[in-house]
Order: sequence, then structure tokens, then C-alpha cells
Amino acid sequence: MVRTSLIPKKQQISIEVPADYVGTEIEVIAFQKNEGVEREKTIPKKVSFSAISIDTAGFRFDRNEANER
Repeated sequence: MVRTSLIPKKQQISIEVPADYVGTEIEVIAFQKNEGVEREKTIPKKVSFSAISIDTAGFRFDRNEANER
């Protein structure tokens, strides 16, 4: 594969291809770097943690009890 970027000084340009491309069908595409590129605006996702609701009123964490085996 041959890929190159250039800034043409006139309307005509010529390129050299590898020897193994000679006699085979190749495709040449020319476009401006920013042509046809529209960046999609990403819509931030709304994050909700409302799938589970636990009442923690009156809960007291005891580290020693948690570490007991």
C-alpha cells in the first residue's frame, strides 16, 4: 500500500508506484484532509443509580466485624 500526503502546487500531480503494482489494477483517491469530515457531537449519557434503593438509616459500619473470618 502506498499512502502519502502532499500539497499540490498545480492541478496536475504524478505519483510513483511500487514495481509490483505495474500491470495490476490500483485505485487512486484524492480528497482534502478535512473534506466530508463532520465530527458527531457526543451527547453525554445521563447516569442514574436509581435501579436499587436501600434504606441505610440506622446502619453502622463495624470494621472489626467486617474483617472477622
